[in-house]
Amino acid sequence: MTNISKSPFMDEIEQAEPPREFSMPYFTSFNGDRDSERHLEHYQSAMILYRNYNDLMCMVFTTTLKGKAQDWFYTLPPQSIRSFNELSLVFTKEYSSYCSIKKKFDHLFNVKKNPKKSLRNYMKRFKTEKAKIVRYNDSIVRAAFQK
Repeated sequence: MTNISKSPFMDEIEQAEPPREFSMPYFTSFNGDRDSERHLEHYQSAMILYRNYNDLMCMVFTTTLKGKAQDWFYTLPPQSIRSFNELSLVFTKEYSSYCSIKKKFDHLFNVKKNPKKSLRNYMKRFKTEKAKIVRYNDSIVRAAFQK
């Protein structure tokens, strides 16, 4: 019982039982040195079938944390987390400095092919930069690639 009182989760979350059909998906661990929003998106995608099980979403999320991120979790005040939404908010707030900066579509026009490198290399760099764009239009992407 002393373990529960030290947990950042409310007692209802700590004491909840997982659904009978629950099977733990595979997760990449988060240790605090990567994009927290991306980790959260991956987690929510993997847990899509259980998104309505608030207690389960909270408890399983903590298993994806390791190292400094797990240490951070246990510094949260006891009984301070009531929902997965709250947990998501404090998590992204804590690790917001590691979020990748999204760029606008015009950024793609700055990606140039180096004449000394292969077309394959250019395509790889272009795709990497395209992934950083918030919203893009296919015709603009095509124009930037052809340029």
